[in-house]
Formats: sequence, C-alpha cells, structure tokens
Amino acid sequence: MPGSISHVGGRRPKIHRWREPNRTLARFFHTWLRPFDKAAPALEITGIQWPFSVFRLGEIDGYFLSIQTSFLPFGPVVRLSIGRYRMFLTNLTRSRSTASKLALALALVGGTAVAGAAIETPAFAQKKKQQKTSGDYSKGFVAAYTPVKAMQDAGSTDAAALKAAVPTLVAAVETQDDRFVAGNTIYSIGRTAEDTSLQYQGVTMMLESGKVPAENTAQYNMLAGQLAYNAQNYNDARRYLQAAADAGQTNPDPTIMIVESYFGENNFAQGFSALDSAIEARKAAGQPVDEAWLKRGLALAYENEMTEEAMRYASWYAQDYPSQEAWSDVVAVALNLGDYQMQESLDLLRLARRLDAIKYPQMYLEYVEAADPRRFPGEVVAVIDQGWNSGVLERSNEFAVASRSEAAGRVEADRADLPTVAREARAGNASLNTVVAAGDAFLSYEQPSEAEEFYTKALGMPGVNTAMILTRLGIAQLDQGRAEEAKATFAKVEGQRKPIAQLWSIYADQRGV
Repeated sequence: MPGSISHVGGRRPKIHRWREPNRTLARFFHTWLRPFDKAAPALEITGIQWPFSVFRLGEIDGYFLSIQTSFLPFGPVVRLSIGRYRMFLTNLTRSRSTASKLALALALVGGTAVAGAAIETPAFAQKKKQQKTSGDYSKGFVAAYTPVKAMQDAGSTDAAALKAAVPTLVAAVETQDDRFVAGNTIYSIGRTAEDTSLQYQGVTMMLESGKVPAENTAQYNMLAGQLAYNAQNYNDARRYLQAAADAGQTNPDPTIMIVESYFGENNFAQGFSALDSAIEARKAAGQPVDEAWLKRGLALAYENEMTEEAMRYASWYAQDYPSQEAWSDVVAVALNLGDYQMQESLDLLRLARRLDAIKYPQMYLEYVEAADPRRFPGEVVAVIDQGWNSGVLERSNEFAVASRSEAAGRVEADRADLPTVAREARAGNASLNTVVAAGDAFLSYEQPSEAEEFYTKALGMPGVNTAMILTRLGIAQLDQGRAEEAKATFAKVEGQRKPIAQLWSIYADQRGV
C-alpha cells in the first residue's frame, strides 16, 4: 500500500501494513485525518490497566493509526494515536489525578504543616506566682483574688472550682496591676485544667496590662501566638507572632507559624509571599534556610498544582540541600507539573540520571519512552540497565523488556552510522534536521565534543528550536567539564524550557564545586 513515511537520522520505524484495509477505518482516515498535516494528535483514555502492548494497525497514504496500552510514569494509559510519521512518539499528557500525586508521594516527609507547639509556662509567670502581691491593686480585686490564691497555694487540682472563679476574677479587674495578676492566675488555672482557651485568655490579659517586663515581651507574644494558632484563630496568631518577631524572638522562630497561618486559611498567595520573604531574608543575611521550610513550600505548591511556585521551591531545595533524594523529588515534581513535551522531559530525566537521582520506576519508564528505542537506542539500553541494576525497575516490566530488546537490536548499526551522520551534518548543504539529529546522536552516545559542534552549527540556522538546542548545547559543554560556559548557555534559555535549564545550571554549580 502506498504512503510516505518521513524519518529522522536514518532511523525508520517498522510498519505492519494491512493487506486488506478495513473500509470503515479507511473512510475514517480520509474523512477526518486528511486535513491534518502535523505530528500525531492523541486521544487518551486513562484508568484502564492492561499489560504494555502496542497495536500498530496500519497506514493509509502516510497516515497511521496505533493503539498503545501501558503503565506509564503517572498512571496507566491507553492511547489511540493518529497522524503522519514525523515524530517517534506523541506527547503524553500526564494524569494529575489524586492517585497520581499520591503515588509520587515524594520523600517530602518534612513537607507537613507546623505541629501545635508544646507550650511551657513562661519563667516570669512561674516566678510571679511565688511573689507577694504588691502594686496598684483595687480592693475589689484583692477580695476576688484572695480565695483563688488560697486554693492555688494549697495545691488544689480541682479544675472545676478554679475555673468557676475566673468570671468573678475578671469582673473585679480595675487597674493594670489587677489585669496582670488576673491574667497570670487565669493562665495558671488553664494549665491546671488543661484548658488552652483559659491559657490564651490569661496570657493576652498579661500582655494587655503593659506590665510584662521588656525582656519577656517576645516570649509572651510567642506564647499567645502559638495558642491562637493552635485554636485556628489565625488573625490574632499573626498579630502576636509578628510582635514576637519584632521583639527579637528566634527560638522557636515565629516566622514559619505566620506563614502556616495563611496556609491554614487556604490563602496560598499570601502564604507563599510570606514564605518567600522569610527565605530571601535568610539568604540575604547569609543564614541557612531551614530544610523544612523548603520542603513545606514545595509540597504545598505541588499539591495545589502551582507550577511557578513549585519550581521556585524546587530550585531552592536542590540548591541548598543537594542530596540524591532531594534531586529525585525535584525532578519528579517538575515532570508532574511542567506539562512538558517528550523532548523536554528527556532533558530533565537526563539531569536526574547524571545525578543518580532516578528513584521511582515511573521515571525510568518515562525516560525510556522519551528517548525511544528507535531514536536513541544506546541511551535506552543504558537507562534500562541502570534501572535494573539499581533495583528500582523490575526486570519483569514488560515495557522495559520490550523496549530494551528493540533498542539492543539497533545499537550496533546505529553506532556504526555515526561517521556518516557526522559527515552529512558537516556538509555545506546540510538541513537543520540533519544537523540537529547529528548533535542528538552524539550527545546520546556520550560524545559531547561532537554534539557541541553540531548544536553550535544548528543555532545559526533558520527555523531552529533555540531553547532545545541551547539546553543540549549546555549539557554537552557541562559533560566536557566546562561548567561556567554551560551556565552561561543555560542562562540564555527562555520559555517552557527555562525551569529545566535553571535546574541544569544549579547542577553545574554543584559539579563545579
């Protein structure tokens, strides 16, 4: 059956053709597909769990129809792909279902909300209970306070009796000294009764009295802020926590609780703004940023699909805490939120591979699909072998087994073709596709010097995908140990690939050190 099939770099896909095409299907092709002359669009149906298989039903006048079912990185997918042979694989639109995100789950164990703090009685309040009362106390207050003090001095643990005395004590307050002692007493009753609302009432009365010594102001405001935060009274919590920060409170640090108060209200914009400010202030002062802050920001941004914020915290996290686990999480978040095309995902996964940070089987499978056994067979074999040897990827995975088998059968001829690929790409009349394919082939086979030559040539040609070529040029330079040049190249990348290039640049910094 006639039909034109274009291919890249001499790598021609195998086609199983119909001997007798189905008439209905042929009518579908000619009615609906003839207007399209572009890379295959894709119809995806998620949630059907079949073993991996590909059914290439055939080709009519250069158009193909294929059905692929597989366990792909972020959920099982069944795809009906239609179009012309111009790309090796259509782009996979990742599922962002709850199951997908839970499966990722990350190692962001520190990305949880701030827990309610264990609150101790302030040292000044403890001392005050033992001191004789002296000051400007009203007669009415002294009369109300004396029996309560007697119960406390006797060591009474009768919470009900103590709590019953609180309204009378509050009603008797006339002076600021009255207010301070009443607050101190009510706070103590709240401790005895394990009643945090009374504790909050007591500490705020002490602060309102103006009688808290200056050296204790930060501690008392921190206490009030913690109690308000734990009661989800976020407005008051922020007021007291900010007062504690202004008074010099640092341990515990009120900043993160202010941030969490916004997140508790689902006010993510203000929460991220506050967290960003806190992080930038730490960095400007040359102080380390708490890892839990970065994990918290990254986890929240990821859970709420806030891509820009997620990538900002991912960059900070990878920069400040460059472990394999951190990089693995960063790449996984970028893959799941970035809405990247296959070739963009490929360059992100190449970064993860160089960092030995591919810790999830889904990431290996996505790498294999993005690299494609027909396009980069040597790289596919190396990636699958790495996954198997690491124990992350199961040797029984059918997609991996089938992909490696196909790739392994192509490697020898593909390598042998490299001199021809280079000669054709160096020709004066070489097309852009030929030059780019040469750069891609040499980069895939870990020959970065030759890859740099062809990517540099491609940059000066009309119609070039500048962002992609700059990304890969930077990778080739970095693979040669030229970190500063690579960083300068990555800095030129704009658009969808910019976050990917920024992560590569962070890696270049770390590798340079």
